Amino acid sequence: MVNDTLGGRRIGVPYCTLCGSAQAYLTDSVPEREDIPVLRTSGLLSRSNKVMFDLTTFSVFDTFTGVAVSGPLQEAGITLDQASVTTSTWGDWKEAHPDTTIVARDGGIGRTYADDPLRGRDDNGPIFPIGDVDERLPARAKVLGLIGEDGDPVAFPVEQALAFLNAGGTIDHQGVSVVRDASGLTAVAADGSDPGVHESFWFAWSQFHPETMLWQPEG
Repeated sequence: MVNDTLGGRRIGVPYCTLCGSAQAYLTDSVPEREDIPVLRTSGLLSRSNKVMFDLTTFSVFDTFTGVAVSGPLQEAGITLDQASVTTSTWGDWKEAHPDTTIVARDGGIGRTYADDPLRGRDDNGPIFPIGDVDERLPARAKVLGLIGEDGDPVAFPVEQALAFLNAGGTIDHQGVSVVRDASGLTAVAADGSDPGVHESFWFAWSQFHPETMLWQPEG
């Protein structure tokens, strides 16, 4: 979990290894009458997704959706806005964005991490209960998730989407374009706004958005 200021905005970034999902929540998007949440990891899980809470009010959030599910922030009806997160190798990201900054070279705690710190922990599938898996994709297929302008969720399989874009195709959905960024994917709305997309394993996106559409390449 990271709490930081970037581009003048306060953000909270939970990363759930179980769901393969990093998200960026704009914690300063809460109404002015509320204190800016300071996000922490609770140690609990919901459908194999980490559960986070606000250190100030001890309100609990659904990490995957940003909805407050208990405490004063639930009573206030708070849902945190999201900024887009791109999953990329560091080398490709640095080449595409040479002026980028990093949180800390050693994680801030004086240690470094192996390329596969989980040591194959999830190679045989999710290790905690997740409910029924949507069989349209393998459980751990990576998808880019988007909530459309009409509020309907749609998932873009990362491998297929990258191949389609690399072959010269374009991906547009309700005024939002999915595009390459470094070695990963992101999305940009026609008006230039950020639609707040992020990657995750398919089982996670489809569990938290069971009505999701699934994009498939044309033809």
